[in-house]
Amino acid sequence: MKLPPKVLHNLLFEMMRIRRVQLAIESRYSENEMQTPVHLCIGQEAVAVGVCASLKKNDYISSNHRGHGHYLAKGGNLRTLIAELYGRESGCSKGRGGSMHLADTAVGHYGSSSIVGGGIPVGTGMGLAIKMQKKKNVSVIFFGDGAADEGVLYESINFAVLKKLPVIFILENNQYSVCSHISRRQAGDNVFHAMPAKHLMTKTVNGNDVLQVYDAVNKAVFRARTGGGPSFIECQTYRVRGHAGCEAQDIAGYRTDGEIEYWKKLCPVASFQKKLLKSKIIDQSELNKMESKIAIQIKDAFDFAIRSPFPAPETLPLYLFDE
Repeated sequence: MKLPPKVLHNLLFEMMRIRRVQLAIESRYSENEMQTPVHLCIGQEAVAVGVCASLKKNDYISSNHRGHGHYLAKGGNLRTLIAELYGRESGCSKGRGGSMHLADTAVGHYGSSSIVGGGIPVGTGMGLAIKMQKKKNVSVIFFGDGAADEGVLYESINFAVLKKLPVIFILENNQYSVCSHISRRQAGDNVFHAMPAKHLMTKTVNGNDVLQVYDAVNKAVFRARTGGGPSFIECQTYRVRGHAGCEAQDIAGYRTDGEIEYWKKLCPVASFQKKLLKSKIIDQSELNKMESKIAIQIKDAFDFAIRSPFPAPETLPLYLFDE
């Protein structure tokens, strides 16, 4: 809690906004106007916010299919996010990508990948570009525990260590790859690549504690900017909703109600609110103002998306690679 009140307020606001946006998407998804699969990050807000609060606008991130929070936390535009879900020309990917292919290079968001692990080599490559261009930026890669099963992770870590790249690997361990629990896929409780600290700084943090995430990433960013090389941070968290779609569409039977309720009690947003209230860094009236401001932003974003035009038919072949 040594951070300035303004920083703490911003961390809370961003987590609250991401949560409310996800809930709004979920509540309207059954209207069948969003012609895109959506993967909600409810329960994982502290990771996106804690990581991106440690970055500068010109730092790079590579995201994945569960990337709404990453996009917003990195400074992405809420209007263009919602417009993208509705397939509109005003979307951040011109309505061509949908929920799983968000991108906004203006804020350092260099794309989400629907391929599990697909963003890992991309983010590593961005780290190589940074080093070749002798810049002080860092490249951050978000991926889930399902992607930690992929061989490309270890190939990318090896390359990043070998070339001492300014890359930070962020594992969002939300316990499940679709319906498969991590205990059925990996042996032991350390899913990260173990290596001497002089080559790769590794750390496991409580991914539901935004301050833990923020602190760990700050250290990794300093290491990367000063030529210390890559880091690997495992953020242990939980996705409260199902793999895809809204709550009502979650497949039954692969996890218990008790398990979900246990993690709901560890809600990163509610726990941080309580912490700031208890420390008198914020009061209830300020929380209410935040909620009102967020509600206005969300209504504006949905209104903007719905009144925006679809891409003109003659423009549909644009933005494609033609070999």
